[in-house]
This record gives sequence, C-alpha cells and structure tokens, in this order.
Amino acid sequence: MQRTPHDEAHFASMNIEADCERILRSLPLWFGQEESTLAYIRDSSRLPTLVTTESGVITGFLELRQHFAESFEVHCIAVHANSRGKGHGRVLVESACRWACGQGGRFLQVKTIAASDPDPQYAQTRAFYASVGFTPLELFADLWTEHFPCLQLIRHLGGYASSEAVRLD
Repeated sequence: MQRTPHDEAHFASMNIEADCERILRSLPLWFGQEESTLAYIRDSSRLPTLVTTESGVITGFLELRQHFAESFEVHCIAVHANSRGKGHGRVLVESACRWACGQGGRFLQVKTIAASDPDPQYAQTRAFYASVGFTPLELFADLWTEHFPCLQLIRHLGGYASSEAVRLD
C-alpha cells in the first residue's frame, strides 16, 4: 500500500462519536452488547482517542484511560470490518504506547475475553494483542460476568522516543 499523510494515528480533534458508532456497528461479533457499545461511543468524547484514516475517512480508533501516573489502559480499540488486516490496529497500539510513554507511562494494559471462552473472534483478538507485544498477566473469572472471563494483558512501554513515527505498511 502506498503511504499517505493519513497513515499515521493521531488524536481526534473533534467529536467522532458517529465514526466510532459506524466502526463498532461493523463488528457485531465483537461489540454485540448494546449498553457497552453505547458507552464506548460516548467515551470517545471524554477519553484521549487516537484514530487512523483511509482517504480522509476514520477507519479505526483507540481510547486510552489513565489509571495511575505510570499506567494506561486500552479502553477500546476497533478497526472497521472493511479495513481490518491493513495495519491500522498495529498503528493505533504503537501510537498509544509512544504517547503514553511520553506522558510518563511505563505500562499499557488491555482486557479481553479469556481463552476459556471458545469464541473464535476473541481468539483473533488475543492473537493480535500477542503480536503487538502484550503478555497475559491475570485471569479474572468473574470481573465482568461468569459468561465472559476476563484476561488482563500488559505491555512494558520502554524504548520509545517521542519523535518516532508509526506508519501503515
């Protein structure tokens, strides 16, 4: 794919709730709980939110939450179904790591459905997180509900320079 100025993730500079809704609705197998989906949409207006674009259209987003001075969480990450597999997720995660490191962060965590749930979509999710450097840290069998065992993964944020650019290949 030819590189363009839109290949890098950047923070949303306007309300992107409609874009987030469009992206989340394209992924019903991951975002099928209406209450949670609506919360993620609203959270894009109140949390630092990185976006990727293709031809000027927002194709992916990542919301960050800071729990402590040195730890951040990927609150939500999603890439439109038509744009999956093009590197947007990797760009979002690497940009989030670089930014959090620049804010004094040392760790980035994410939570997802644990492997004890046979859902193939979440197997893809766990494989993606492993491919971008996350390591399983703890399993919470009933943090959400007994039907959705939670796996917490973590990534150390060492080694980033604030000037590094993350681009789509």
